[in-house]
Amino acid sequence: MTGGSGGVAAEALGLLDGRGETVAVAESLTGGLLAAELTAVPGASRSFRGSVTAYATELKREVLGVEGALLDARGAVDPEVARQMAQGVRRVLGADWGVATTGVAGPTPQDGQPVGTVHVAVAGPSGAATGAALHLAGDRAGIRGQTVEAAVKLLLRELIASSRAQDTEQHGGI
Repeated sequence: MTGGSGGVAAEALGLLDGRGETVAVAESLTGGLLAAELTAVPGASRSFRGSVTAYATELKREVLGVEGALLDARGAVDPEVARQMAQGVRRVLGADWGVATTGVAGPTPQDGQPVGTVHVAVAGPSGAATGAALHLAGDRAGIRGQTVEAAVKLLLRELIASSRAQDTEQHGGI
């Protein structure tokens, strides 16, 4: 497991399982590492639907439904691209939650963005997506590992926030 996020991944998957919900991931710079982190957790198959490794920019558009005009204007390393990837993988793989990673792991800049520029996003059952911009240091492997850790933590944070919102709705703000 990368970056020490195994416990966080287990916690996120446990919450999903307890709620009868599922997750899917769309990865670019992490190239399948996020899916590997989640599926390393015993019992992950109860909540993990699958993944799309959309490394090539055209796959972000053609498979995940990221707007072509957005990709043309800003490139693949962009917060809105990450949000649309998360929303797209939810839709394509029929999951309640979608998680996405896009960025520059190195060794050279991409789309005018320096190495270590990363965007992660999570889209929930409502379809709304939350993202985080990261500016990471380290070598290629380190940046990819830190990205997986950040994505899993963002998923867990959004799951907890969603649970609190549901509890408030069900109990009239008590």
